[in-house]
Amino acid sequence: MEPFLSPLSVEEERDCLERLQNSDETAREKLILHNMRLVAHVVKRYGSSAEDPEDLISIGTIGLLKAVNTFHPDKGSKFSTYAIRCIENEILMFFRSRKKMRSEVSIFEPIGTDKEGHAILLYDVLESENADFVLMTEQKSMMQKMMENLDRILTPRELEIIGYRYGVGGKKELTQREIATRMNISRSYVSRIEKRALGKIRKYLNE
Repeated sequence: MEPFLSPLSVEEERDCLERLQNSDETAREKLILHNMRLVAHVVKRYGSSAEDPEDLISIGTIGLLKAVNTFHPDKGSKFSTYAIRCIENEILMFFRSRKKMRSEVSIFEPIGTDKEGHAILLYDVLESENADFVLMTEQKSMMQKMMENLDRILTPRELEIIGYRYGVGGKKELTQREIATRMNISRSYVSRIEKRALGKIRKYLNE
């Protein structure tokens, strides 16, 4: 992991925040790059967890991006204080979703049938690099309804990853690694989001 850039001075941070109010992308990028140390600081608190630190850095970075996009200097709080709260919230939401996913989703439960009528397991989908999601589930009577409601079933990020993984919504089918590069997150984080999204779809199909 490359070393993080040094913190901005009070004057530099104030200048960036002022320019950010005018949608200055250079200021936005500078605030993010020079505050990545805050992400590392929060991630260290979870050093005893079983999660990959790089994955937590990726997740924490999402929180930092949210902080940069939503911070209002006129509210009186320091940017670093606000950013740390956003970063920690993002990581805690991830842990809560992981706990819920473990209790609700079994990778050995069926999510549909193939053209020959054989059950397709979530495990089969996750293990296959070339799985054609649409073809495998088109035999379900609710397939069309499910496709029309994907944006309600999944979060925007889950929808985007499922779209790229299985060529849904006119997107080109990509590998997890290609998606990770495109979205600037880790491959294992892509895998977890994919699994969570497929779990939601399985639950919808079996309701």
